[in-house]
Amino acid sequence: MATGARADRAVIPAISEGRLVDTNTMSQIFDEVKMPFKYGVVMQGASTNELVDCPTVFRSDGHWYMMYVAISNQVGYQTFLARSDDLLNWTKLGKILSFAKTNDWDAWQADGAIALCDYRWEGTHEPEKFGGKFWMSYIGGALQGYETDPLSVGIAWSKRLTKVKEWNRIPENPVLTGKQPDAREFEKRTLYKTQIIHDEKESLGWPFIAFYNGKLKNGYERIGMAVSRDMVHWTRYGTNAVVANGEEKQRGMSGDPQIVKIGDVWTMFYFGAGWKPKAFDTFACSYDLVHWTKWDGANLIEPSESFDKTYAHKSWLMKWNGVVYHFYCAVGEEGRVIALATSRDMRKPAAH
Repeated sequence: MATGARADRAVIPAISEGRLVDTNTMSQIFDEVKMPFKYGVVMQGASTNELVDCPTVFRSDGHWYMMYVAISNQVGYQTFLARSDDLLNWTKLGKILSFAKTNDWDAWQADGAIALCDYRWEGTHEPEKFGGKFWMSYIGGALQGYETDPLSVGIAWSKRLTKVKEWNRIPENPVLTGKQPDAREFEKRTLYKTQIIHDEKESLGWPFIAFYNGKLKNGYERIGMAVSRDMVHWTRYGTNAVVANGEEKQRGMSGDPQIVKIGDVWTMFYFGAGWKPKAFDTFACSYDLVHWTKWDGANLIEPSESFDKTYAHKSWLMKWNGVVYHFYCAVGEEGRVIALATSRDMRKPAAH
């Protein structure tokens, strides 16, 4: 029986107390991750009818890879792979998660993101195996269109991380849906992008932790948690969202979380919209993965250039060889593309 059909689901109570992150530490994190130089567009569609979105970047066998999604003619998202040697110039390799094209829950949406990546800020950036397999989470939907509701979360796996071959959907899919009896109020309409980390210390009692945004109604998205022991069966953690904005008017979007650890501080990068002008990237910090302190200073990325004048959001950040790389979805005069900002001007040769 698929997880979505189980009636005996129950939410795990969240730990009740947590230490908030002080203002000075939040400022130090901002200074560490900020990237004032917009390098420009690094990935775009093959035509004006193809939009690209949602970059997740990892390293394997001495190369960089980007898992990203694309939608053509507003049909629906599928997942693709690209490769780079310098994080600046990318070569498209091909499709790795396609439309199911059946009458199933994920017939026309297959929006994937790499799972179990090394979350250390200056780590290897390599995904790890579990059970001899590499893993991805993905957003699936039965209807055509741009992220047409309802969307649910599925899991897929592959034994060949960088091979351009269709990943394998697990039979238990969908693992999280808005129709499950334990679905929280903020996720009953649609579930969005999920990032899954492996917490080796099992600080919450579970090895695998998923962060994802859900939607109750148009214009209002919040970020919540789920946990698992086997990457297949998932249980919601906590009765409430862990990051929310715009609660007063219920118009704030907080979404597409990415979790990294900087020193002893967990940092969540996420996008915001609706509670401040336009769409932008910001962050929150935590010591326990449950209680998060939101940054209230300058945005990490916001619209400023012709290629991102409408939206600058949906981030993936990493540090490599002393440089912070901030990949994000940009919408502007070049359509929906993937752009890059950095902490050093990569258009200029490095000083020796």
